[in-house]
Amino acid sequence: MAKKLVIKVTAGADAPERCSQAFTVAAVAVASGVDVSLWLTGESAWFALPGRAAEFELPHAAPLPDLIDSVLAAGRLTLCTQCAARRDITEKDVIEGVRIAGAQVFVQEAMADETQALVY
Repeated sequence: MAKKLVIKVTAGADAPERCSQAFTVAAVAVASGVDVSLWLTGESAWFALPGRAAEFELPHAAPLPDLIDSVLAAGRLTLCTQCAARRDITEKDVIEGVRIAGAQVFVQEAMADETQALVY
């Protein structure tokens, strides 16, 4: 089993099941002791902002704010640099603990030894 998991979520409210799956897998992996790095790209970028995850609803799914809190407690949550710029999101706008980084950092994390990368 990979010791590190890098997850890129590209979906937001536009594809709620795919979005929820990514956050759920990340939270379960963190709870299982896996080193997790969750990347917010595309429409999921909005969930880096305070209060936005609370607006997300999907029947029979764990609340998105709870999943984000789980990831932030023991993993890393990163907002894509270009995705943030396209939405006029800056470091001062995001939830505490969210970093903004670009493709170079994503590739570096995804290509590390004993790492599995998933894209939703």
